[in-house]
Amino acid sequence: MTPPRRVRSLQDLAALKKTLAKDAAEAARREAEARAEAARLQRERHLFEHTIGPVLPLRRVAAMPLARPRVEPLPRQRERDEAAVLREAISDEFDVESLLETDDALSWRGKGIGPEVVRKLRRGVWAIQAQLDLHGLRRDEAREQLASFLREAVRHGLRCVRVIHGKGNGSPGREPVLKSKVKTWLVQKSEVIAFAHARAADGGNGALLVLLKPTGPSQSPKTESPPTRRTPRVDER
Repeated sequence: MTPPRRVRSLQDLAALKKTLAKDAAEAARREAEARAEAARLQRERHLFEHTIGPVLPLRRVAAMPLARPRVEPLPRQRERDEAAVLREAISDEFDVESLLETDDALSWRGKGIGPEVVRKLRRGVWAIQAQLDLHGLRRDEAREQLASFLREAVRHGLRCVRVIHGKGNGSPGREPVLKSKVKTWLVQKSEVIAFAHARAADGGNGALLVLLKPTGPSQSPKTESPPTRRTPRVDER
């Protein structure tokens, strides 16, 4: 707005009036432009609503946490318990000589098992269905391996297995430590009904053929042998 001037004459009054009218017209024009701009912005803000109708905001839903798969715990304690059971199941202190019924070729049969069973075992009437090689294992390791092996053989319904204990050539003093221990352990296992030295082709004095109790349908002597269970080869202890 133009600042007022001092009126000294009628001409000055007319000029002032004209200036005031001009300022009023300019203010009215600016006000009209402002209203038009506000109306335009209002229309733009409500354009979507005017086009499709009233709009309601979506209801906010709490985010659901993602389900993370839980890691299965390792049964460490159960493994330790099973290992302890295996260690206690067969003892090194067992007096095997009081129970053994042996002959010169080292065979054994449990109570109620006839001598013909041992003869058939030696002749190979029962096919060897699995074997365990104990070469290079320490005494405790060999005992646990043997107990686990026999348990799995019974679980799979096997009848005849071979346990290789070696001839003791790698032991201190060339004493067959495992050979005598395996015999002691086997007679303590209820699932073992007989064992005998293997034939020369099957390991001779370094292995035993072990006959297990039947747990299911009778096994054919020609049953195909499953994969052999082996252990690393180091000096026998």
